[in-house]
Amino acid sequence: MRSDHPNMIPSWEGQGVGYRIIIKTYSCFLLFLIILFSSCTKNKNVVTLESLLTEMTDRSALSFFPAVGYTHRQLSSYNRASVSPDSAGWFANADMSHFIRVEDNNGRREFVMFDADGPGAVVRWWMTFYKAQNGLIRIYIDNDSVPVLQGTPKDMLRGNLISSPPLAASVQEGAPLGEEGRDYDHNFYVPIPFAVHCKITYECDSIRLLYDYEGIKVPDGYYWPDVFYNIGYRAYSKNIKVQSVTSEMIESARPLFEKTGEELLNQLIASGSEEKTEKLLPPGDSFSLEIVQKNSALTKLAVLMKSENMNQSLRSVVVKISFDGKTTVWVPAGEFFGTGYTLYPHRTWMNRSDTSGFMESYWVMPFREKCNIRLINFGSDSVHLAAITGISRYKWMRNSMYFGASWHEYNRIRSRSGDRSPYDLNFIDIKGKGVYAGDQVTLFNNTWHWWGEGDEKIFVDGEKFPSSFGTGSEDYYGYSFARQESFSHPFISQPVGTGNMAYGVSVNMRHRSLDAIPFTKSINSDIELWHWADIRMNYALTSYYYIKLPFETNIKPDIESVRRRVIVTKNDFSIDDN
Repeated sequence: MRSDHPNMIPSWEGQGVGYRIIIKTYSCFLLFLIILFSSCTKNKNVVTLESLLTEMTDRSALSFFPAVGYTHRQLSSYNRASVSPDSAGWFANADMSHFIRVEDNNGRREFVMFDADGPGAVVRWWMTFYKAQNGLIRIYIDNDSVPVLQGTPKDMLRGNLISSPPLAASVQEGAPLGEEGRDYDHNFYVPIPFAVHCKITYECDSIRLLYDYEGIKVPDGYYWPDVFYNIGYRAYSKNIKVQSVTSEMIESARPLFEKTGEELLNQLIASGSEEKTEKLLPPGDSFSLEIVQKNSALTKLAVLMKSENMNQSLRSVVVKISFDGKTTVWVPAGEFFGTGYTLYPHRTWMNRSDTSGFMESYWVMPFREKCNIRLINFGSDSVHLAAITGISRYKWMRNSMYFGASWHEYNRIRSRSGDRSPYDLNFIDIKGKGVYAGDQVTLFNNTWHWWGEGDEKIFVDGEKFPSSFGTGSEDYYGYSFARQESFSHPFISQPVGTGNMAYGVSVNMRHRSLDAIPFTKSINSDIELWHWADIRMNYALTSYYYIKLPFETNIKPDIESVRRRVIVTKNDFSIDDN
């Protein structure tokens, strides 16, 4: 402190008691500011129900590597015979009614589905049943013997007990013939933060231990009827403070749940300057949109596509995007915008399409200096394209990341391997630091048998057993039991499901928000091809992620595959391939 400052008293000496009072008051004020600043700084690392809901509706949040450190994990009813990739049970089916344990709580028999120490937060929950849907779910927080939340699956996970859709939503009623005992598919996105511990149980008197099924001995610990569940959660670093949710908080947060749901459904897009370009793209031609603007982000990319052969053009026109000179996106247009190579309407938080050929993407794609968008026609038909780009300001931070998307197709593969067993297909293998933000499958099923018994297996940072091990391909994408009906939700969608239990195309997608998966060294995302029939089929996989430079992936641009004729009907497969 300088004594010659014009607004300061020249000297503290000899000024008497008054100045000592001023000094003491000033010191106390400084101490108050220090405490206040310290408190505000710490509060930035306090995870609350409100902070999680705010993050859910912030598209740009995914572009920052989490400053509040966490790992993503999943607890599910997967078959416990799956122990390791080299074990006999790695592809075991019957991924239901496997629980952590059974407890006797005040005379109640409760099946424990979830049991995790904090700090943490449950962020995504999928569940369905076969004749066991009339039980009670209980959520216990911080080792309290009284549940914070309690209710039937219908009321809690898809009803209004906690929240209305889309935070508590279900895929429509209806199931294939012979599966009429099946329940709704519950998709629950209300976050449940906990500081010390969280336990989730299910009580249902009809569930019993099964020793044989139609005369066949079943594995130990298998219960009947079927209860399927996948519960994803964040396990925060121990230094992170989490405010545990309470019943009162849930009740008072109802307006916030409603606001969050409205934002997710309304798709409000914050894009600054927009530019429109139109061009007729002959075979082999392309056009580029160069954006040179510091600290910005591509927040909207809309394309209207017209072609004589739209199915083929959706696959043969490729979206290629480079940020600051590095190409991180190379995906067929149809897959990039979520519709596959068939035009069906769908709408998620990150993209949408309609039957006219209009498609939009809302992924936030930041860059420091420049962005180059190329649309390349690798097909044999001319394509008329109209493109709109929306650019917004973006503050590049130390933990900012580039957006990436990769695609590849397993073409005319056998649904069973040589030894007649299922096997794993790979979405992507990334070496680097980033966040896994979602994926999509576009497939042609060449039979009326069901293709999707396979489980997702996601290995993070070299782990030996995947921290995400699921219960079925359709479960991963938010539905079950081979339902063919189309549906859309902010984070999951099936624009077309003809190929479920029939000859035809199916498109499934899942976009991650609070359940995005951070990785510091690597991520390997697999999904089983577990088909009920031995056939040939096409199976294309798209991955979405955010990544720091440098990084490596095993998926490279595949021009030959995007030029290949797409399969629309069973007659497109030759007789030799059946």
